[in-house]
Amino acid sequence: MNTRSRSELLTAEEQVTSIVRTLADYAEMTKPRIVGLVGIATLGGFYLGSVGPIDIPLLCHALIGTVLLGCGANALNMYLERHSDRLMRRTENRPLPADRLKPISAFRFGMVSWLGGFAYLALFTNWVTAFIGWSTVILYLFAYTPLKKKSVLSTLVGAVPGALPPLIGWTAAGGGLNVQALALFSILFFWQLPHFMAIAFMYREDYARAGMKNWAVADSDGWLCARQAVLHTLILIPVTVTPTLLGIAGNLYLVIAIVLGIGFLGFCLWFLRNRTAWHARQLFLYSVVYLPVLFVFLMIDSKGV
Repeated sequence: MNTRSRSELLTAEEQVTSIVRTLADYAEMTKPRIVGLVGIATLGGFYLGSVGPIDIPLLCHALIGTVLLGCGANALNMYLERHSDRLMRRTENRPLPADRLKPISAFRFGMVSWLGGFAYLALFTNWVTAFIGWSTVILYLFAYTPLKKKSVLSTLVGAVPGALPPLIGWTAAGGGLNVQALALFSILFFWQLPHFMAIAFMYREDYARAGMKNWAVADSDGWLCARQAVLHTLILIPVTVTPTLLGIAGNLYLVIAIVLGIGFLGFCLWFLRNRTAWHARQLFLYSVVYLPVLFVFLMIDSKGV
């Protein structure tokens, strides 16, 4: 192989490597793990909101639209918080603060995903579902994101859009916005609070450097943060019982929900007693496992399945 051929081959390899890296950066902008949890919540809502056999094509449409919305919301969140991300060790290597992507490229990607997800839900599901999806992104970007630097109440505000994905699935399947839908919303709402308290404590120094306001930053020894985790888990446990009380699920789910809830409370109390980053991480890991397991059993034990 002559020198020119080797040079052309290296150039082609470099171009492929550059494309792969760029695609990986765009994928990172979407926060895949968060989008995965959103997809599980949407799937659960669709399954529980369906009457009769599951409409697989409609379910796929609901998931595609919701994932697009989630990708857009997360990318735009990274765009809005790119300056703060530079100040935090856990986020300084993200594509924007690390200058691997241009802000305008990230903004365009986020907008196309967001608007594409909204249009997709409107075309292939229904307008109620599309409106809930639109509202989720609006609340996340223009209420929760700016409030993070102004008030510890941002956590409560942020839990609202985070709890809406089950309603997207529920309404896409034809379910109405009733008390059963509210029960699913409430489970996600109260689950997020101890989940985020663990994250906030783990990265409290980072959040302080970036000027973020949350319970962990406001409370140096972590007492208030851990107490909030315990308090909201105590609320979460009876909330997770409501699907059985409302006839959505049976007794198997009821037992699993109570057992999982007691475990959740145990991790919160352990965190309250010790208040170290390691204990906060154990609480965080448990919360990540807790939600999909709870929803899996909710679907398994629903409607005689």
